[in-house]
Amino acid sequence: MSQSDLARKLGVSFQQVQKYEKGMNRVGAGRLPLIAKIFDVPIGTLFEANADTSPGKSTGATPVELIPDRSALKLLTAFGGIGPGKIRHSLVGLVDAIAKATQKASR
Repeated sequence: MSQSDLARKLGVSFQQVQKYEKGMNRVGAGRLPLIAKIFDVPIGTLFEANADTSPGKSTGATPVELIPDRSALKLLTAFGGIGPGKIRHSLVGLVDAIAKATQKASR
């Protein structure tokens, strides 16, 4: 698949895909399920190797290790199944509001 094709399917510019590929910009967690869907692979496949595969280079942790809570990964996967738009934006706002309210209540 060309970078242009991937960019079109992700709803980003060709230049943005190049930045993802070069590691100049990080791929947002919400975009990972969509990438997995585009390539028809389980989302876990994206987490099996370090981003830098150069010989002798290793970050020491895979992204899955950065999301140790299975329910968070499940939420992320489900969120990726929602197409971009108002519903997705509203869900982010809802979760953000719940998190802020929970933090205030626990103080």
